Amino acid sequence: MRTGRVERTTKETSVLVEVNLDGTGRVEVATGVGFYDHMLNQLGKHGLFDLTVKTQGDLHIDAHHTIEDTALALGAAFREALGDKSGIRRFGSASCPLDESLAQVTVDLSGRPYLVHTEPEGMAPMIGPEYDTTMTRHILESFVAQAAICLHVHVPYGRNAHHIVEAQFKALARALREASEPDPRASGVPSTKGVL
Repeated sequence: MRTGRVERTTKETSVLVEVNLDGTGRVEVATGVGFYDHMLNQLGKHGLFDLTVKTQGDLHIDAHHTIEDTALALGAAFREALGDKSGIRRFGSASCPLDESLAQVTVDLSGRPYLVHTEPEGMAPMIGPEYDTTMTRHILESFVAQAAICLHVHVPYGRNAHHIVEAQFKALARALREASEPDPRASGVPSTKGVL
């Protein structure tokens, strides 16, 4: 089983993340930020990753540190679970609609962190009382930095902020699932460099 476990503790947060890439979508998430929990649930369910996330953060200030540090730990756990990446597909892509919104995600488990992210302009600034919609890009930046992957996320259209963000997490889950799956025709690391 390809698993990763990361504990991250700072003056602002305490985070535990466990991920099993070969799971069934069993998710146990508690960050104290309701909408973020909902998005992490989408990631586990649609990626078929078993995912445990337990975060305690300085929510009396705001949700920023809690969301950011969870994303950093999630990326590190994902990278650990990938191991040497031998025999994986490496590339994955998915498009997911959610009512009027569409998210398109392409990923390369390249070992090189890079993010391209676009959303429709004029999004509502908040989803619920705690989730600042500018945090979606920051979540992806933090995840990419620690997972060491190349990620392109494009939402060409959408009106409802909840739908716009949720479509991104569902498409990300599907793309990561495809990229990290074993390829029955491949052996070794899928790179001409011999390492990812």
